Amino acid sequence: MYFERASWLPATVAWSRTVSPEATTIRVLPDGCLDLIWDDGELVVAGPDTTAQLATGAPGARLVGLRFGCGTGPRVLGLPASELVDQRVRLSRLWPEAEVRRLTERLATAGDPAALLEAIAAGRLRRHGPPDPTGGAIAARLRAGDSVAATADAVSLSPRHLLRRCQALFGYGPKTLARVLRLERALTLARAGTPFATVAATAGYADQAHLSREVRSLAGVPLRVLTS
Repeated sequence: MYFERASWLPATVAWSRTVSPEATTIRVLPDGCLDLIWDDGELVVAGPDTTAQLATGAPGARLVGLRFGCGTGPRVLGLPASELVDQRVRLSRLWPEAEVRRLTERLATAGDPAALLEAIAAGRLRRHGPPDPTGGAIAARLRAGDSVAATADAVSLSPRHLLRRCQALFGYGPKTLARVLRLERALTLARAGTPFATVAATAGYADQAHLSREVRSLAGVPLRVLTS
């Protein structure tokens, strides 16, 4: 069972998942986000993925997390997203062990672990400053289908500086980020019952074959598997 809600933190979603016996393995698609996860008594960070990852869990296990988008995660965690691409690491590798141990003890007895994670993240944002507002503008432009050049112009960055900013905020460059966001658009349309040919045209693919190649490249399975 999976549940999510919008967090009061900028560009953040709070989520929880209880692992069912029928779904001990799930496919996690790339989304340009960083996650801070309370996983069966341990704090873990999931970096931005370039391809789908298969996450496994024991039946009955409960996971609670915050999904940080648009550059919020790097500000909370205190390092560029590019250092965590395609990685799953214990938070104790990134923050002082004593601090993580105290947080773990608090989370173990928290009635609402998601709310506590939000409070922890908010404290980090107060310490390190708010997220770079450029992240939201970049994501909005690319999500709307703008080219990399047009996006750079819109946020007043050179193409080289846009590349560096994207790597720091999202983990990868604007071309990869555009592919990931386009996949999200395509999946939203397809899961709503839109014919695949229409999905391809609406989401900005050259044709349905292009859509199929991109879905397999990023998700590892055909589009019909993701919509069934």
